[in-house]
Amino acid sequence: MKWLKNKTLLAILTLALLCGLSYIFPILTPFKNSLLMYIGKIWWALLLGFILGGIIDHFVPREYISHILAKPAKRTILYSAFLGFLMSACSHGILALSIALHKKGASNPAVVAFLLASPWANLPITLMLIAFFGLAKALYIIFSALIIAITTGLIYQVLESKGIIETNKNTKSLSEDFSIIADFRKKLSAYKFSIPQLLIDLKGVYNGMRMLINMVLWWILIGMGLASLIGSYVPQGVFHKYMGPTFLGMLATLALATIIEVCSEGTAPLAFEIYRQTMAVGNAFVFLMAGVVTDYTEIGLLWINVGKRVAIFLPIITVPQVLLFGIIANMIFK
Repeated sequence: MKWLKNKTLLAILTLALLCGLSYIFPILTPFKNSLLMYIGKIWWALLLGFILGGIIDHFVPREYISHILAKPAKRTILYSAFLGFLMSACSHGILALSIALHKKGASNPAVVAFLLASPWANLPITLMLIAFFGLAKALYIIFSALIIAITTGLIYQVLESKGIIETNKNTKSLSEDFSIIADFRKKLSAYKFSIPQLLIDLKGVYNGMRMLINMVLWWILIGMGLASLIGSYVPQGVFHKYMGPTFLGMLATLALATIIEVCSEGTAPLAFEIYRQTMAVGNAFVFLMAGVVTDYTEIGLLWINVGKRVAIFLPIITVPQVLLFGIIANMIFK
């Protein structure tokens, strides 16, 4: 019964059952072929991403992240975006960490920048997007996501300085004695390599991988399943007519992404299916980013835990940027 409550296992069994039924019901054969195509494209990216995520989770103390994000300086936004890149978690998984950082004293602009950067600029997604879109298009998506995160964080800092949005009441003056470099050197000098220590580290990396897999793999499987269904049974004319490389097409894509509540890893296959059907990189980018900047889960949690005005300004500031970068992408990658 415990295994039956595992969402990842249920997703695997469901997809495997549908693939198995394709040998009895030929109508499911296109779905099976499409799903196998997706698995063949991204299995290596997922495996490498989970390994890197486990290494980061075990070896990078979250105290370092909290310490950096709490400083009320403009470079904090750059740090937030970079650390968001290092955090291997989906858009839903990163919410808990973002709120935890907020309660530890991270500034509201830093929390928003961190929240925006992580889902689409983290390591597993980087590898997955490269597998899907190729290096050039994937790098455009990643760097555009980082630019939007940094720009939004800087705008939030201006709004905070003018008293337009709430400030974090949990922010406290930090001890000037603490140094990440000094602490890292201390930990490094105290580290003694041995077989027992190696086993401890391997177990820690494994636990980090398992946590990440339990958090995101079922979303990925759902995304690939949905993308396979769409690619197999939705006529291409629907994509070309309503989600083509035009401004109205991007608005339609934005609306679709807003109502689909899927984790970032799960949305990546759907975004690739939009690109595969329309060849519009900008529309795929809008679909990816809109799932974050207009996600009612994130806006709701910001509203409750961070501030109502912080939540309200999230789509106001980010949606125009997303559409702009989408337009530019369609112009570049024709």
